Amino acid sequence: MSIVAKRCGVKFIPPSIILIYENKNTSKIRKRVIPVRNFSQYSDCARAAERLKHHVRHSVYLESVSLAQLERLHLILRDHLKGLSLEESLAARRRSDPNDEDLNKLSDDELERRKAQMDELFERNRRHKEDPDFVYDLEVEFPESVARETCSWDEEQSDEEF
Repeated sequence: MSIVAKRCGVKFIPPSIILIYENKNTSKIRKRVIPVRNFSQYSDCARAAERLKHHVRHSVYLESVSLAQLERLHLILRDHLKGLSLEESLAARRRSDPNDEDLNKLSDDELERRKAQMDELFERNRRHKEDPDFVYDLEVEFPESVARETCSWDEEQSDEEF
């Protein structure tokens, strides 16, 4: 069966993942409600998402859904169980910009998860020699910024002081 996920969402009562998918063989769009069992406000969202993705009954349908997206949906469900509204939960996800985060303050498990996400993004954007649009020595001209910041290192000093 060739299935492509179109949309994912959550249902709070009962806690479920909603998947809108298209069956490529029949070209029909269908909806599947996947119950999230044995999940509480103290559950590990990464483990729950991985368990759901590899579940015997649901793995065929969740093949085209990334593990990161399933984890985000589980985080929304967990926030709801903690008493947060949907808007508060989504706002908390938007606030946590991964570029502004100090990775030194993360736990080892969270740091490994972030590194895995970075590795996945790198591999997705990486160009291989076998790619049709691969260029060996690609040179790119970046536009000069109008206001160039000066730095104390830019000042001309002699190396005689050292």
